[in-house]
Parts: sequence; C-alpha cells; structure tokens
Amino acid sequence: MFFYRGFPAGSCLSVAAPVMPEDSAADTLLLVDPDLDFLDWASKHLAAANLRVLRCDNAANALKVVEKHPVALVVAALELEPFDGMELLARVLQQSPQTLVILTAGFPTTGQIIEATQHGAHDVLRKEALAFELRPIVESALQTRDERRNADQPVSELPKHDGRVKMIGVSRAIQEVFKRVGRVARNDAPVLIVGESGTGKELVAKALHEYSPRRQKEMITINCGAIPENLLESELFGHEKGSFTGAIARRAGRFEQADGGTLFLDEIGDMPLTIQVKLLRVLQDGSFSRVGANETLSTDARIIAATHKNLTDEVAAGRFREDLYYRLNVVEIRIPPLRERPEDIPLLAEFFLQRITKKNGMARIRLSAEAINTLQTHHWPGNVRELENTIARACALASSNILLPGDIPLASAPGNSPAFLATAIDQLINAAPTGGDLLAWVAGEVAGRVLERADGDLKEASIALNVPAAELRKLLSRKA
Repeated sequence: MFFYRGFPAGSCLSVAAPVMPEDSAADTLLLVDPDLDFLDWASKHLAAANLRVLRCDNAANALKVVEKHPVALVVAALELEPFDGMELLARVLQQSPQTLVILTAGFPTTGQIIEATQHGAHDVLRKEALAFELRPIVESALQTRDERRNADQPVSELPKHDGRVKMIGVSRAIQEVFKRVGRVARNDAPVLIVGESGTGKELVAKALHEYSPRRQKEMITINCGAIPENLLESELFGHEKGSFTGAIARRAGRFEQADGGTLFLDEIGDMPLTIQVKLLRVLQDGSFSRVGANETLSTDARIIAATHKNLTDEVAAGRFREDLYYRLNVVEIRIPPLRERPEDIPLLAEFFLQRITKKNGMARIRLSAEAINTLQTHHWPGNVRELENTIARACALASSNILLPGDIPLASAPGNSPAFLATAIDQLINAAPTGGDLLAWVAGEVAGRVLERADGDLKEASIALNVPAAELRKLLSRKA
C-alpha cells in the first residue's frame, strides 16, 4: 500500500472503467496505478478547474482511454498489469505522439530512467517525492506540451539492465544527468562532461556509449593530462615506423582504434595547445595524419570530453583554444558534486560496502544510522571517489559488522581548498547568534582570533588584517 505522510488515504473505489467528465474543453490527465489509494489521493491532489482527471488501475484500460479520447498527460506506474509502464509508454506515444508521459516507481533504476527518457518519457519520478513534486511537474508539463516535439523512434536492442553502467543515485540532480544522457546518447554530437574530480565523469561517458548506436564498437579512453606532450600526439593519431626515436613499428592511434565507436578524452583541459590545433582539425572534418606520415586518414569516432577545469577561464587565460572549446561543447553535461546530493550517499555507501566485502570474501558489514548521518554531513571534497576510499578504509579497519561514526575515517580537506572554506563558513554561520548583525559578529570573531594568534599585540593584528588599529578596536568591541 502506498502511503503519503500528511495525506489521508482515499477510498478504494473501482476505477477499471473510467468515465469521461462532461467538460470537454479541459485538459485531460490520466492516472494509471494499481494502488487505488494512490489514485484517490492523486486525483484530489491534482484537482483543478482547467484539468479533468481520469483514473485506471491497469495498463490495458489506460490504453483504451488514450485510443478513444485526447489525453494531454499520462502519469503511470512502471509496475502495471497486464504489461508494464515502459510498454504502456511506447504504446501511448505510438497512438498519440503529442501525449506527455510521466512514469513513477518506488526507486527507479538508472537503466529505467535512461531507457524511459530515450523512449520519450517526459519525466521519471520517485513515488516517495510525489507529495512535493507531482503537482508542479504536472503543471510545468502541461504548460510546455505544445512545444514538445514528436517522440523519437526508440533505439533497438538497448541494454535491459543496469549491470553495464554503475551510475547510482536517487537525487533529483543526478537523475537529471541520467535523463540528459538518455536524450543525447543516440546522436553523434560532441559532449563535454564537466564536474569536480571524483564525481564520476567517466561513468557518464560510458553510459553515453553503452546507450548509443555505437555500443557494439569499443569506447577508447585517453587521459590527456597523464601523457607527456611529446607522446600525446602519437597516442592520439598514431605514428609511422622510424618517425621518432623508439618508433620501431607503425602504430595506430586512438582515433583509428575508435573508428565507428567512441573516443573519450578525459581531462581535456590539460591538453597542450600544440595538440589542440590538430584535434580541432579532426573535429572539423574527421581527418588526421599519423606522426611521420603524409597520408591523410579519416575517422568516424564520436567524441566525448571531460574536465574538472573551468574551460571558459582557461580560454580567457589563453591556455585553451576558443574554437576548440565550442567544437567540444555542443552538449554539456554537468555532474553535481556529492555535497549537492546527500540523499545519494546512503545508496552509494551501501553499494561500495557490498562490492568491497564481496571482493574480499568478508562477512556483511552495515552502516548504523549515526554513521550514515556522519557521511551525509561531510563535505566530500573528493566526491564519490573519496566516499569509496572512505568505505574501503572503514571495511579494512572494521572491528565489528556494524560501522559506527567512530569507525568512519573521514579525511580533512586541505586548509586552502574551496571545500574546506565552504565548510568553515557554514560552521561559522551556524554558530552565530540569531537576531543580530551577522556580518558584524563574524568580523568581530575573526578580529578576535587574529589578535589571539598575535599574542594580544594590537599592532601586529592590525597589520595582519590590513586595517587601522582604531578600526580593529571597533571590531573587537563588536565581538564583546
């Protein structure tokens, strides 16, 4: 039974044969869910003067409604009888391409989100969040339904499970990434993946490849920052025998190897300018030459690039070509840092726990609620990679099968890192008294701390703060 906190359960009336309301001018929304209490709640929750709501408890009856009446929006569960929500989505869009479809599930998997998006779903929602998200998302969908393009034809033989791509998350932020992957994976437009180190940019690149028509070919990965400049050109484009010292045989480069597949250029922001010029040529016309060769070759490789740097700043500083930036950044996918999606931390931690204990033949280890809270309140400057390493250390040092907060070996961020400063500022704000002048209080606290570090020497403290001694006295008086 589906339950919403704060909302009373509705009566379980049969809704197998819905009846059309008389107001034919209103937009029609069709709810499809086997849970009658949910149908009752959602019907009342979405009631509006310009919206008529129909209800079905199975997919077959829902399809009959769409065949007989114009339906603007369908909100359907993924788990339905006699066929599931994914099949209902395909049949609805085949029957009525202009109809928007939103799918719901308790915990939609990464594969379900990507496949549903690729097959034309407007959105995929967690049922737990519907009490807060359903109405605004329905209203937004109805506002934009006239601008929606006809659904694309689904790609055949897509992966039917999540095993090939380990992307995990239930937060709205990371699910938006999944949906963006679903929208752009099928075409060959270059994609630039941006995000802090450790956020999982390579996993997103793998998902783009695995859910693309190129998935039968290989995805070739090269880290542009890990290869010396004098070798990077050869790695990318290959070389002829004798073209340089050590070139004892002809060698195919990454662009040749990735022909028909995908080439993932990781840390593209670290690529030297001399190589950027040659990369630009490949992006423009698909042609290149091996080092030491006059022959021009061509490649049909889909380019995906990733960086933790701000490339617009790199362009402004003259370290990255502006024309190359615009060639690469046709579609941008931003991976949110872990601190922006704390609701994903328990799932990720459990995933790493299971993988580590299974790999090492260990007994099952679980996290206490307090330990989970500790993980969720950490700033995670190293993002998902840091979380994985933290769980691995906790497992290695575990003295029990239950991890407590003291068993979580959290690393401290460097004192000059943005993550450290953000955490410090948050702590300072949380410690401030309510109802006063926050900026004056913070200034007074900083002044007092600097004076302490100067061993009470007012002149030394005023020099350190770069303020006159009289101004420092005022700051200290505010602290008092």
